[in-house]
Amino acid sequence: MAQKIPVPPELPQLAAQTSPQRPWPLRVLSMKIREYVAAMSRLWVEGEVITLQRRPGARVQFFTLRDLEAKASMSVKISTHLLPLGVESGTRVVVCAKPDFYEANGSLSLWADEVRPVGVGDILARLEQLRARLAAEGLFAAERKKRLPFLPRTIGLICGRNTKAKEDVVVNARTRWPAVGFDVREVQVQGSGAVDAMLQALSELEAAPGVDVIVLARGGGSVEDLLPFSDERLVRAVADAVTPVVSAIGHEGDSPILDLVADLRASTPTDAAKRIVPDVAEEEAGLMQALRRGRAAVSSMLDRARADLEALLARPPLARPSTMIDVRESDLASLTQWLHAHASRALDREEGTLSTVVANLSALSPKLTLERGYSILLDADGAVLSDASNTGRGKRLRAVLSRGRLDLEVTSPTPRGGESGRKNNGRG
Repeated sequence: MAQKIPVPPELPQLAAQTSPQRPWPLRVLSMKIREYVAAMSRLWVEGEVITLQRRPGARVQFFTLRDLEAKASMSVKISTHLLPLGVESGTRVVVCAKPDFYEANGSLSLWADEVRPVGVGDILARLEQLRARLAAEGLFAAERKKRLPFLPRTIGLICGRNTKAKEDVVVNARTRWPAVGFDVREVQVQGSGAVDAMLQALSELEAAPGVDVIVLARGGGSVEDLLPFSDERLVRAVADAVTPVVSAIGHEGDSPILDLVADLRASTPTDAAKRIVPDVAEEEAGLMQALRRGRAAVSSMLDRARADLEALLARPPLARPSTMIDVRESDLASLTQWLHAHASRALDREEGTLSTVVANLSALSPKLTLERGYSILLDADGAVLSDASNTGRGKRLRAVLSRGRLDLEVTSPTPRGGESGRKNNGRG
């Protein structure tokens, strides 16, 4: 156990007690860090070996252990007899080491007592654990995958520098559709720093206007070479991308996790080019075939319409339209004849009725009565005189005859009763 280093009594005993007026000297901080690091137990760390140059005859070998994804690195010292012969620069290893802090320059290093190369089996086991975890989160679900555009304006391409994968995608895509555009990002796609480079390229293409689909292409490689395409950060970035992403990693055997999360998985960069853009020759042939089918359909429709029209024209109402007029003319003539006959009978009937009424009126007419020898007596006021008692001697009367009038003077009026008395008296 590391010995605790005392702080001089005139200085703050704890880091939290320091102030601008009472700071620690740098040597005290270095001693405290060394004390803390010395108290740490041995631990296992993973990384990639770089800068390893074996020194023949030396008892101690030095190399740098770099993080597999980030840029962090740390110096490692190990006894020569403890360093396996198969470990070289670029080897993935796990190291059992004790942290060590060097006060003179403030550097942190590791004293290793065991180095184990990481085998392919270990790598695949870790990838399988990551694959299962991401699958449980639903990142590989089919409903999350975005549909690729039929004809992208610009294809964003992420590939290695001076690689055949770029040529496979660009040449084959432009062979199929010459007008397609590309926005290419040639970055590191293998080893340390590849993930950061691809993440930056993906972010730039996501923000680029006109980029409708993004392709991550590589021409294959070993499991170790393809590890950046299974990195969790890259996989999640592709899952969160708004632009559809195509994985075009030419490989055999186990596929990187990028294949599962991408919106489309192409077996090779060439296959990606074929699946992203249509073939102009095939599209022209399809258009011509569709045009022929359309013309045939229109021609067939016109033939059917012509046949229907001819059938309609062959029907009697359209073939001989005068027939309808003749029938209606005959009906109209019959109706006119019936109307005339009915009107004539009605007139005759009304004429007979009128003659009877006229005869009845004539029989009751005062004029005809006057013509039979009767007359009408009117008094001086013009009133009809029908009773002799209503007049007297010397009264002026007027007699209305059938033809003309007479002015009369009453000499001896005789009421109906007096005339009877005279007759009775005469008889007696």
